[in-house]
Amino acid sequence: MMDVLYSSTRGANVKIKASEAILRGLAPDGGLFVPDHIPHLDKTLNEIANMDYQQTAYEVMKLLLTDYTEEELKFCISHAYDSKFDSPEIAPMTQADGAYYLELYHGKTIAFKDMALSILPYLMTTAAKKNHAKNEIVILTATSGDTGKAALAGFADVPGTKIIVFYPKNGVSPIQEKQMVTQKGDNTCVVGIDGNFDDAQTGVKKLFTDEKLAAEMEQAGFQFSSANSINIGRLIPQIVYYVYAYTRLLGEGRIAEGDAINAVVPTGNFGNILAAYYAKQMGLPIHKLICASNSNRVLFDFFQTGAYDRNRDFMLTSSPSMDILISSNLERLIYHIAGDDAGKDAAYMQKLSAQGRYEISDEMRTRLSDFYGGFATEEETAQAIRSLYESTGYVIDTHTAVASSVYAGYRRETQDDTVTVIASTASPFKFTHAVMAAIGQADEGADDFALADRLAQMAGLSVPDAVESIRNADICHKTVCGRNEMEKVVKDFLHM
Repeated sequence: MMDVLYSSTRGANVKIKASEAILRGLAPDGGLFVPDHIPHLDKTLNEIANMDYQQTAYEVMKLLLTDYTEEELKFCISHAYDSKFDSPEIAPMTQADGAYYLELYHGKTIAFKDMALSILPYLMTTAAKKNHAKNEIVILTATSGDTGKAALAGFADVPGTKIIVFYPKNGVSPIQEKQMVTQKGDNTCVVGIDGNFDDAQTGVKKLFTDEKLAAEMEQAGFQFSSANSINIGRLIPQIVYYVYAYTRLLGEGRIAEGDAINAVVPTGNFGNILAAYYAKQMGLPIHKLICASNSNRVLFDFFQTGAYDRNRDFMLTSSPSMDILISSNLERLIYHIAGDDAGKDAAYMQKLSAQGRYEISDEMRTRLSDFYGGFATEEETAQAIRSLYESTGYVIDTHTAVASSVYAGYRRETQDDTVTVIASTASPFKFTHAVMAAIGQADEGADDFALADRLAQMAGLSVPDAVESIRNADICHKTVCGRNEMEKVVKDFLHM
């Protein structure tokens, strides 16, 4: 088997092994690491249908993380996907109203980010040993709500690491914020910024590519890495659950081997749907990759017109993890549809930075035929939650509802009756105000925990431990900073 090597989307000259790409997080030129080829699954889908989640993860990840030994990779997988998930299936599926909801929120922080961030600390610390890293790894991450807590939970008290999370102070749900600011661990730092997610993400990327800061960090015995989906070690584990979903449907006789499925993904930073795209490149029969946006419809407009334009009003919605105007992972797709041309990609990203927009060529647009873009308004999102609950009793969160609404629109438009998997990316308990309002149980005076109790009663569920455990937890992190003060906050935390 040929080793898979990684290079930057903005400069293909330097090729490094997977463990080094994971350790670095972001390429020095500001680009994202991409594989030099996408290997094909070397087991049949029928063979994988007989495997559990952990075994499926190994079969997928061994092909892309080729410098990890079998023993190293299986150690990482077994320690990631264990009893911290409240379902032995890790990612169970529920059939409701003509689609299969792939529940990616059964981990420690009840969001799909757990699927990758449970394993990233093990991949990272293994990579540090393999590459004889002398420095302490400082995980630097921007979050739109879910990545932050999942990364904190994964890296808290992991030896040889520190983690700093920046989040938009007024741009996450109350539960999301409390999950982060109550995080324990001497190596953790959580900071609200006066700005939106794009401000946080731009600030983090700026710190990553600051050569002067990197030299100061090196001198002090630190090096940055990332837990965002800009890190290829975040992205590769996400491919697994699409393969797992397909092979569960196959094993249950709901599809035959070779039948195509659709994948509907609520999308902000583009990492989750990019993982589905990579799964298709690896041989998974996916017919359409349906990209579901909320009212911040920058990706919908891109698929409609071929122009990516962030020059627009930023909207705060009930699906805050998708409130994004700069979708970082789209850069990887741009690189691929440009024919793996780093020069072209760098030129587009320069235009995005300087002018806030770029437009791809007609030839590149023809390579987007696998994708369908749709968006849901706030009203349509609420309607999707309400109608699904009233017709089936099944409760979904706001992000999943965006996907559900877009899928309904796709079916009306295309009459496509292909078996469809919807990525259900967060527990409804994370967004109780919006979910309860959607199903006509709003109570403006009630806090999120009272609403969680009522939701549990209505849906016949238990309040997840991720919510219960923070109900009366102490606030550990109170720092708020301006978007221009991020470097100072980092240095203060590291005592530099």
